[in-house]
Order: sequence, then C-alpha cells, then structure tokens
Amino acid sequence: LRRLTRSLPTAKGVMGVATCDKGLPAMMMALAGTGQLPGILVPGGVTLLSEEGEDLAKVQSVGARFAHSEIDLKTASETACRSCGSPGGGCQFLGTAATTQVIAEALGMTLPHAALVPSGSEAWRDMARRSALALMDMTVRDTPLSSILTEASFHNALVLHAAFGGSTNLILHIPAIAHAAGLPRPKVEDWQAINQKVPRLVDALPNGPHGFATVQVYLAGGVPEVMLHLRDHGLLRLDAPTVSGRTLGENLAWWEQSDRRRLFREKLTALDGINPDDVIRPPGNSFPSTVTFVQGNLVPEGAVVKSTAIAPELLDDAGVFLHEGPARVFASEEAAIAALKSTGDDRVQEGDVLVLAGLGPLGAGMPETYQVTSTLRYSSVGKNLAVLTDGRFSGVSTGPCLGHASPEALAGGPIGKLRDGDPIRIRIDTRTLEGTADFVGNLEEFLARRTHPELSPDPRLPDDTRLWAALQNASGGSWGGCVYDVDEILRRL
Repeated sequence: LRRLTRSLPTAKGVMGVATCDKGLPAMMMALAGTGQLPGILVPGGVTLLSEEGEDLAKVQSVGARFAHSEIDLKTASETACRSCGSPGGGCQFLGTAATTQVIAEALGMTLPHAALVPSGSEAWRDMARRSALALMDMTVRDTPLSSILTEASFHNALVLHAAFGGSTNLILHIPAIAHAAGLPRPKVEDWQAINQKVPRLVDALPNGPHGFATVQVYLAGGVPEVMLHLRDHGLLRLDAPTVSGRTLGENLAWWEQSDRRRLFREKLTALDGINPDDVIRPPGNSFPSTVTFVQGNLVPEGAVVKSTAIAPELLDDAGVFLHEGPARVFASEEAAIAALKSTGDDRVQEGDVLVLAGLGPLGAGMPETYQVTSTLRYSSVGKNLAVLTDGRFSGVSTGPCLGHASPEALAGGPIGKLRDGDPIRIRIDTRTLEGTADFVGNLEEFLARRTHPELSPDPRLPDDTRLWAALQNASGGSWGGCVYDVDEILRRL
C-alpha cells in the first residue's frame, strides 16, 4: 500500500478505506509511512447483528460443539449461515477490526464518530463523503498527516484501547503504526501505566457483562462519547490535532452539544430499548481495565492476558484468578484443536493448562489463535482450563488465555521446555493488573532441560516469513510491533 502511494508521483493526498483485522492496520501503517502527504482514513464500519443466528464470536465454535454432540449438524450449518445481519463491515464484537477502527479515530486519523458505523448505511456513506471533503481541505491547507500523528495522539490511542477493552493484537499494531510514523514505539511500561489509570467503560462483545454489539456502541456515541468521560477525568491530551482541522478538545466540545449525539443515542433506545449509559458507562460505574502483563519463570520477558474478559465466576472475592494444573503441551494449533474435539483418551481434561508452544514468529509466523479460545468459552469441554502460548489470539478471545509469552519457545523461552504433566500456576489479579505464570516443580531440573523434541519451525513457513521473523526478532520482537528496525538490524549485521 505504501509503495502504491509512492508510485503516484502527482498524488496530492491519500484516502485509505479499510475495515478488518489485517488490512486496516496495514492501511494505517501505509498512511503513517507516507505522512508527508495529507491523509485520512475511512473505516469500513461494522456488520449488524443477525435476528436469528449467533453472533460472529460464538458461531466460530460450532465445530467443537458439534464434535461433543452439543448441537446437531443441521443446527450447526444453519447457524453458520445466519450470523451476519448485513453484508460488509467488521465483526459485531470488539475484536481486532473494531478495536483498530477505534484506535484510528483516537489517533486523529478519521473524522469524529467514524469508527463502528454500520457498513454501507447512509451514515457510512455520509461519513465517507465528509472524509473526502476533509481531505481536500487538508490539501488546501497543506496539512500533512505527519502533523496529525504525534506522541499525544499515541497517548490517546492507548487510553482508548484501555477504555474500550480492546483486542490484545493492538499491542502489536500500535507500535508498528508509531514506527511507520517515525515516532517512539509504546513500550510495555507505557501500556501498564495507562491500564493502571484507565478503567474499561464499554460493555461490548466479547467482554460483557451484557456484551452489546459494536453497532450499539456506535449508536450510544462511540469513540467521542467515551472520550467525553475520559476528558472529564483528565486522561486525554486534548491538544492533539485531528484530520477534522480541529484539536481533539474542540471536537469533543462540538460533540457534547451536537444534535448528532442526541439523535443517535435516542435511536438506540427507540430501536433496541437500550439505555446508552448501559453501553458506555461513566467511570464511577466502570469495569477493571483491559490488559494485565504477566511475569514469572515461564515468561521472563512477559506475557499478556485480556484480564477484563475473564468471566467473573472464575474470580475470587478479591478479583483474583488462580489456576494450578498440569501442562498439556501442543506443538501446533491443529493438535490442540484435535484434542479439544476428541472424546477419547487423548481429550483435554478439566484443570489442564493448554500450552501452545512454537506459535511465535520464529515457529509459525505468529498466526492468530481463536479456535482454541472459542471452544474454551462456548463449549462444555472448555470449563476450568487455561491457555499459555507464545502465539497471539484473535481479538475476540476471552478467558484466562495468556499470549505473547516471551521469549518464544524457538528463541530459547522456558515455555519450550514444558512437558505434559508439568505443574503450572497462573495467578491474575484483575484489579491491580498484576499476574504470574510459573512452573512450580523442580526449577533447577526444569531450566536444565532441552527444548521439547516436537518443537521446530513449521515446515510450511515460507522463506519470506522466516526472514521477517528473524529481522523482527532483532528489532524488538512482538512487544515492539514486529517491525523492521533497520538501524538495529544493520548494527547487528
């Protein structure tokens, strides 16, 4: 996308239109990387809820539920065909696609109230038309996107991620966008500091407790409504510029008094009978913040869990999740899925800690893992289990699932030394946002072990992905956005 822009030497500005998990972060990186030009983003919006089928998070577990005779084949096939209430747009839940739309607006790359619009609706077409006019105005004023993307913008992006309960994949994408813009990449310490200050205000799928759809979050006021609460508590950088031509503070002052705000919130109540303040809550009625960064002898460089999405019934009265159980080690996601679907002796047992090792950049290119986590949430086989992996999760994943375990197994990480039956203790305090993941057997013997004999790079991994994995590992790894830090790579060469 960036090369395509460079191939148009007479371009006066760039409009990016993108929607989902991969294309949208890529588009934002491309726009940030051509920041010498005026640029604006038009998010592709979201699809509507189905009136008959399941939401797009739950429906992806039909395979596991069918394997365990929880639904029949007719129900599985019909349910899968009835899950989208409208064509186009990102999912109905706050996964990676929807979260990235929120982050784009927080960065000032879109017009106000542009994230999570019902895709293809008149509201979406109106937003697209106004975005084109805003881009033309940027060209007249000679306002490059580089003047919009600032350190203040990225501070606001981290704040909105916490307030929405966003996908953990943005821990990859936000640093990558910052790197493309030539700005400092947020560090783990930055994420921790923000999450310690900012509560989750949005009750959306998959986090709950009710789990409203993304279109309902939009009708409740979306990003600017959440920002009003954050502004009033001094959590935003209001001087951050935006593509509207106004600062963030000026945009919020307009939104607060606008007919648009009133009409959309009234529409939510009229259409769905929902109080907008139940969807976007004030800080006094909020939830614990979004992510916890985990330490311990299994993850010396850390791991991450979306702690706000651990079911309340799994927590004690102090908001602590504690799980001690034997490791069940898998060297591929396919093997884990087979065990979750199995009803034989190789099936997953209650109390297990599912360890998916070798799924980091060096092992498998860090693919998205969701079939495992969806089974844990929506199938009876998933009760009283935890997951630890050096891979990453789908943005809709929930529960006690720890990802990005670092170092990854094939970079010498302790997760690669685990064997079936090894005792593991996972503790996550969802209120203080502190967590640990530890091997609790003979530590000296454990650390002296070789890597699990079944672990090796996926033979299907193409050479360009292997090269990317090696170069991003030298550039800060997944915590740094899996980017190419050319200066660091040259220094090492």
